[in-house]
Amino acid sequence: MPDASAHCEDLVRQADKDRFLAMLFAPATRRPGLFALYAFNTEIARVRSVAREPMPGEIRLQWWREVIDGGRAEEARAHPVAASLMDTIESYRLPVQPLLDLVDAHAFDLYDDPMPSLVHAEAYAANTSAVLFDFAARILDGAAASTGKLARHAGIAYAFAEQLQLFARHAARRQLFIPLDILQRYGANPEDIFAGKVTPELRAALAEIRLHIRGHLAAANDLLATAPAAVLPAFLPVALVRPSLKQMERRGYDPFSAVEVPQWRRQWTLWRAARRLRAIAAR
Repeated sequence: MPDASAHCEDLVRQADKDRFLAMLFAPATRRPGLFALYAFNTEIARVRSVAREPMPGEIRLQWWREVIDGGRAEEARAHPVAASLMDTIESYRLPVQPLLDLVDAHAFDLYDDPMPSLVHAEAYAANTSAVLFDFAARILDGAAASTGKLARHAGIAYAFAEQLQLFARHAARRQLFIPLDILQRYGANPEDIFAGKVTPELRAALAEIRLHIRGHLAAANDLLATAPAAVLPAFLPVALVRPSLKQMERRGYDPFSAVEVPQWRRQWTLWRAARRLRAIAAR
């Protein structure tokens, strides 16, 4: 499918602007594989929004499981993202189990069950966001299996920050990605969250999440110092986490309002990080 790669690039440009801009700093020959990976992630991450109900969402996720497992070959060839993903898996000899785990993890998105605990939240982030960092590193450098620990810390920090940025959207549809055990520790009531109420208890719980993010950023920064140079562009999106945290830590921050980091500043942050790749997650 000659236009499949262009379709993936355009999808990522529209739906995942930050990763699109970050990948412009990667070697041009590796970008089609990266865009295929991120386009696949976009397809999976938006299943709830597209399907609207759990059962159609489960059917969509099952279709992707079967494609990744090698079934539905004819249908996959006719789907630009699936075709590009399968080519990328073959070209870079990517293991399929982490992709299946990513699909399985996103089944959580289809329902309104709260995230039970910090352990569950980190597992969700490891099976979704961290897989993207890990596979991007493998695409950039086939010998990058040693960056798995770095990918985990980067993935958890990035996923948690993204969930804080999307907090209001999730609350509006009664989704709760903030771990229930942390909310309960501070006495934050989920019903208050769904009603859009900002309480001292909620602020305390969100502050603890930000501390966890900073801890993972620090660990990622330490590991970046010894990571292979070829894989470093894969971790550029992590540079955008700290500016978002700073916005959330300003006086009067409202978790139900959008965290606004202007696009020009996000682009500048990525450009600056690309010039000092081993300090992507530094202060």
